[in-house]
Parts: sequence; structure tokens; C-alpha cells
Amino acid sequence: MAPVTSLTDLVHQRLANALTATLPEADADPLLRRSDRADFQANGILALAKKAKANPRELATQVVARITTGEVIQDVEVSGPGFLNITITDRAITENLAARYADEARLGVPLAEHPGTTVIDYAQPNVAKEMHVGHLRSAVIGDALVQLLEFTGESVVRRHHIGDWGTQFGMLIQYLDEHPGELDHGDGEISGEEAMSNLDRLYKAARKLFDSDEEFKTRARRRVVDLQAGEPKTLAAWQKFVDESKIYFFSVFEKLDMEIRDPDIVGESGYNDMLDETCRLLEESGVAEISDGALCVFFDDIKGPDGNRTPLIVRKSDGGYGYAATDLSAIRDRVFNLKANSLLYVVDVRQSLHFKMVFETARRAGWLNDDVTAFQLAFGTILGKDGKPFKTREGVSVKLEDLLDEAVQRATAVVREKAEKVGLSEQEIVENGRYVGIGAVKYADLSTSAVRDYKFDLDQMVSLSGDTSVYLQYAYARIQSILRKAGEARPLAHPELELAPAERALGLHLDQFSEVVADSAKEYAPHKLTAYLYQLASRLTTFYDQCPVLQADTREQKENRLLLVDLTARTLHRGMALLGIRTPEKL
Repeated sequence: MAPVTSLTDLVHQRLANALTATLPEADADPLLRRSDRADFQANGILALAKKAKANPRELATQVVARITTGEVIQDVEVSGPGFLNITITDRAITENLAARYADEARLGVPLAEHPGTTVIDYAQPNVAKEMHVGHLRSAVIGDALVQLLEFTGESVVRRHHIGDWGTQFGMLIQYLDEHPGELDHGDGEISGEEAMSNLDRLYKAARKLFDSDEEFKTRARRRVVDLQAGEPKTLAAWQKFVDESKIYFFSVFEKLDMEIRDPDIVGESGYNDMLDETCRLLEESGVAEISDGALCVFFDDIKGPDGNRTPLIVRKSDGGYGYAATDLSAIRDRVFNLKANSLLYVVDVRQSLHFKMVFETARRAGWLNDDVTAFQLAFGTILGKDGKPFKTREGVSVKLEDLLDEAVQRATAVVREKAEKVGLSEQEIVENGRYVGIGAVKYADLSTSAVRDYKFDLDQMVSLSGDTSVYLQYAYARIQSILRKAGEARPLAHPELELAPAERALGLHLDQFSEVVADSAKEYAPHKLTAYLYQLASRLTTFYDQCPVLQADTREQKENRLLLVDLTARTLHRGMALLGIRTPEKL
């Protein structure tokens, strides 16, 4: 189906044509925007008048005389020193809604003109360690960006750069070798919670022995060397830890209602074979240099408290590789093997300096350039109600599973309160409780600009009022109830009808969906989509109060309003899906 031309584009083209006809040599950008004074306001005439040394109000009057009204534009009024206030015809609004409604899959949202390939690095837990609240934002924000970019036509490669390498594995592997059977659970399947319980128990026992037994510590350190050298028995033991951890990872991501695919999990170990060559290329090109035995990259603008330049250490003086070597090797892989145009890292803001140095090193090496860019979407911290980093009463990080379970419990209680009224079965209560609880957690995260910290308040998150996912989900469910009660009446556009103010406001807002999706994807800003959806649900509430649907005055009006609310439901459903949030049919 052909893309739907938005009302914004239709008006923009007509104004641009009138501007060009009035000032043929001018840059005909009317600078069109939405307005509270009319449907649109054009501000571009002031700048054009200044260039042409003309009176802006007189120029605006000349432009208005060249605008044809009737089909799309109902009225144009010159305001102030030369602004144009534009009102759209009711017919144009309804015909636009009908075109979007007919495009059930995309609701009129066009694909990007020049899509490329983006690698998104997100959801990066560590092997043999529990996921805590600090892992939430990378997963939720990254997943939403995957959905947004794919919907706009971008080819997206998901990467989960898990922590699966390093010195701690020598300790774990050696302990497992000396205590065989600790991770064996036969051929039977175990839950993610059981898998992590096994790993946690093993880690604590290994750490206790490592700290108290010097001979074990020596054997464990020797195992690190074996692991890095690829010794088969050591690698097999390491793989056991990875596999056991994945059982746990998948169980947590399933609770988050996120799809994490095994081929997309490429941890630190995945670049092990590239590390030596990465160092060689950097040293031979002069990008990196040996300093005190270590291979380093220096930056004139990055200095420590002592005033000396702070280096990015790619290879340590003992020959070991740091995070920089792995991250630089990952860039090489993503650029030259995956053929990515954009690299997006959804990583904690505290890693900003590290990635600044890594990206600059890759640019100096020629791996990043004007055609291949890298960007860190640095996210802020989740805070408790007291405004401090979210911790338990004991001062430790909150387990992600515990947080999600509590959110679902709170949401299920909210759903159960209204269950009898809407006729929900016990199965539907449980299912909707999960969708509402997980949706509440995701929405609270995504409705905040990623770089900002936000307070985690479950009571507010599962509230039926205010800027919450529950409010949006309830709006969607309410429309489904209306559609079920509509009987034989079906949504059908009637462009000949005059629209009430609340109908116009809702219809004009629906027209902005394409623009908001495109901006949210381009700017890596899912919070722009959440803001739009909340405004959509708010306009829907106003519409309900002022415009009866099932009790409309005429059959035509009823059909037209059914189309308006059904398109609103579809837009809420699609928009929430792009955020990774479900919309139950009953709530």
C-alpha cells in the first residue's frame, strides 16, 4: 500500500508553492508547526521578508492570496508581524484518517528513505552473576530502539555483549574441577532461579577458598592462562558456566517480555581471537604507543587530577587485554564483518569517558568515519523514592527478578479490583496482571529521557490515572469495549460530516504518528513516543466526554466516530508494541 501523505506534508507543499510563486528566488521553507491558535502556524515569512527587504505582513498577505483554499486548507489568517495561522478542512482530516485506517499494518507510517544497518549493543548481563536493577534500563531502552528502528525499515543487528571472560573464571573453573558434579543436574531442565542459585552457591564457595588458600589461588590463576590459551578441558568447564547463566538470563528476559536470541549473544569471549591483531593494527598505524610496557592511546583533552594525560590502555604491561581491546575488536567486527553504518551502545552514563576514548581511537584508526558512526546512548540511574540509588534496606542492589515479580503482584491486585466489572476470568487476571506490571516498569523507564535519572515508584507506575502505561492500556481496552457493543455498526469514514472540536483535535493528533515514530527512531528517543501516546489517550478522554459514539445523532456520525476510536486503538496498540508493551483487550 502507498504511504499516506500526512496533513503536515500536504499543507507544507501548498505553502511552499505559494511562497515560491511570490518570491521565486527565495528558499521556500514555510517553517510549519502545530499551533494552539489554529491547526498549523507558518513562521517562515519573517526570515524571507528580511532577506528580501520586504514588509513581512505585506509579504504574508501576498502569499495568502496565492493559496488555494477548499480541498485541504479551509482558511489562512495573517497574524502579528507576518505569521500565518492555517485551519484544515474537516474533509481533509477525515480522508486522512480513512487512509491511515486502511493501512492496517503501518497506519500510514512510511519507511525511511535511506535505511542502513545499525548494530545495537544492549542488555549486557554478566555470566555467573545475578541481574540487578542496574541491568533494567539497557534492556528496556535497547529493546524499544530495536522495535522502532526495524519498523522504520532499518536493518538491525542485536548484540548482547555479556561479561563472560576474565580472571574470576579461573577461580570458578578450578573450583568446579576440584568439586565435580556441582553444576550437574542430569538431563532434567531447571528454572532460571535454580540455575542462578547453583552459580551463586558455587561462586561463594570458590571465593571463600580463593581468599583463604594460597595454593588454590595459584592453581586458579594458572587456570586463567589455560582459559586464554584455549585449553579444551578448561574451555569446556567455562562453557558450562555460560550455558548455566543463559538459562537464568533467558528466564529474566522472558519475565521482561523481551525476545533475546542465542545467536545475538556475543560476549567478550567472542572477540578473543581478534585482540592480538587489533593491538598490532593500532601500534603499526601509530594510533597506540608503548608506555611503561603497556599499549596505550593518549588524548590531549583527557587528563587526570595530576594534569597528566589519561591513556586508554589497550594491552596491559603484563600482556593481558583490557576492556578497550575487546570493545575496539567489536567495532572492527561490526564495521567490517556486519557492514554496519551505525553502532549504537545503550550503556550506563558512567561508562561515557571509556566510550569517548574508544570511539576516538577507532576514528583515528579509520574504522569509524563520516559513513560509519558510533554513538553511546548513555542512560541515567534508577533512584529510590528517597532520590538515592535504588537499593534494598541492607544497602545492596535490588534483584531484577524480585523487582519484576513485585510489579506484577501490584498490577495483578489492580486488575483484580476491576475483574468482575469487565468479566475477566482468573486466567485473564493473571495474564493481564503480568502485562500491566511489566508494561508499567517499561513505560516508567521509557517515558523519561534516557540520560536522566528517575525515581522508581511502583505505586505510581500501576496507577490508572496520570502518565502511566496502565492509563494507556485502559484507554485501549475501553475502545475495545465500545467496538464490541457497536453491534452491526462498523467503522466507516464520512468525509462530508462536520467534525466537533474534540473530533478534530483527536484526528489531527493521529496524523502526527508518522512524524513522531520517525523522530523517535532518528533521535534514539523513545520518550518522545511515550509522550505522544499519553497525549493521544488524553485527547481520547476529552473526546469521550464530548462526543457520544454508540449514542451518536446519526448512523453516519456513529460510523465516523467508530472509525476515529478504532484508529486511535490501533495507534495505541502499535505505539505500545514499539515500546515492548502489551495492550490487553479487556482491563
